[in-house]
Amino acid sequence: MTDSHDNLAFRAALARGMVSRRGVVLGLGGLGMAALAGCSVKGRNPGAGSTAVTAPVAKAAPDQSATEKVVNWSNWPEYIDVNDKTQARPSLDEFKKRTGITVNYTEDYNDNDEFYAKVRPLLSAGKDTGRDVWCSTDWMVARLIRQGYVQKIDLANFPNHANIEDTLVTVEFDPGRLYSVPWQSGFAGIAYNPKATGGKKIESVDQLLTDPALKGKVTLLTEMRDTVGLVMLAMGKKLESFTEADFMAAIDEIKKAKDAGQIKGFTGNEYGKPLSSGDTAACIAWTGDVVQLQADNPSLGYALPATGCTLWSDNFVIPGMAKHKKNAEMLINYYYEPQVMAQVVDYVNYISPVRGTKAILAKEDPAVAKNPLIVPDEKTLSKAHVFRGLTAAEETKFNQAFSELTAG
Repeated sequence: MTDSHDNLAFRAALARGMVSRRGVVLGLGGLGMAALAGCSVKGRNPGAGSTAVTAPVAKAAPDQSATEKVVNWSNWPEYIDVNDKTQARPSLDEFKKRTGITVNYTEDYNDNDEFYAKVRPLLSAGKDTGRDVWCSTDWMVARLIRQGYVQKIDLANFPNHANIEDTLVTVEFDPGRLYSVPWQSGFAGIAYNPKATGGKKIESVDQLLTDPALKGKVTLLTEMRDTVGLVMLAMGKKLESFTEADFMAAIDEIKKAKDAGQIKGFTGNEYGKPLSSGDTAACIAWTGDVVQLQADNPSLGYALPATGCTLWSDNFVIPGMAKHKKNAEMLINYYYEPQVMAQVVDYVNYISPVRGTKAILAKEDPAVAKNPLIVPDEKTLSKAHVFRGLTAAEETKFNQAFSELTAG
């Protein structure tokens, strides 16, 4: 398969600084299937962060991995495989069986800024956060590296580093992936409940912000890069090269809709239940969430706007003063086995960053392998854009403007 000019341009953009979930990533055009075949907000939210500079060294604690067979992992909700009957987590159970290491898995990462606010005081004081590993969106990873809050990964404990998809290895904020490793990738688009829209399909940002039939029943994401990114794309702006004026114009459009009563509120991962019940008619949502919701409510619709969608990744990082660093590295290495990652993707329905998972999914769950929101095809990827990197000054100014918009 030959690459189009746009695909090559997007691959180059990814190489400069890619792409994370929900809440939990600089790019242009489409990305070839080979690049994302396994290729994550979840996230929650795109944003590559500012250009990498020499990072301060994170403080390290004496590693207790040899004597304490545990690893403490914080992650986004509903972001790992689960046995629906027993509520066990099969991949975590298998990791313990293989290694003897117990994973204390906590779903307490609901929003990048919210989580950062919890751990920053400890990190800045050089204290243990109580966590050995967590998954942050690209732009947050950039901040953590810049501030010296995350440790280098010892590649001797991560031989499966070679399984990272090529386009995800050399990124702007972490060249060579020395401080971070992708967990999942995904898109932000539009979800809607036809029962609450009168049967109408909601496929554009303009509909979200102006359609009278949706008044008071629309939610947008608290992830700035997804919400403002989709609005800027709808305004014809390029996410790889937008200006401050472009950003502020998008803020004004969202404020206009909010002041008119069009927008019910701003959410992290909690939009699922209101969407399913019809209390929310339409919202900006992450692909994996919606694919999961559609399993129980097939009538729910999802669209990647014709004007473009955002693409993101969430990433493993090991914080300063983590007490079980080697155990965390062994955990990361385990999930970079294609068979293990395929098991996770088959359940969470996001895009895998691990080479070799597509072939496994095609054999074990063809329906998932054929879903373009999980294993994207060229047409789907042609709509995907990655929010450009921000300078520290831009990040401060844009976050303030967005925070003022979402308050109240």
